[in-house]
Amino acid sequence: MAKTVISNRMTNHQDMTPKATPDHLLDATGLKCPLPVLKARRRISEIASGEHLVVLADDPAAPLDFAHFCEVGGHQLLEQSEDEKGQLRFVIVKA
Repeated sequence: MAKTVISNRMTNHQDMTPKATPDHLLDATGLKCPLPVLKARRRISEIASGEHLVVLADDPAAPLDFAHFCEVGGHQLLEQSEDEKGQLRFVIVKA
C-alpha cells in the first residue's frame, strides 16, 4: 500500500533544494484515481484561502482529475508539470 506524506515545506525532488513559497506538500505518488484528488480535497480544506498546495502524483488520470477538481472547487491550478520519470507536480492555490 502506498504512503501519503504531508509536509509544510516544498523541495524540488530532483535536486532536493527548497523552492519558492509553496505552503503545503501532498505526496500522492503510487495512489490511483480517485485517491490523489480525494486526499487533495481533504488537505486543501485544512489550509487558508490563498495558500499553495503542491501535489505530487504519478497516476496518468491525475492531470484531468486535478483540472476538474480546481474548476469545480474554484481553486487556481497555477502550475502542472511532469518530470522525465513521469512524476506529475500540481501547484494549486486555494480559493
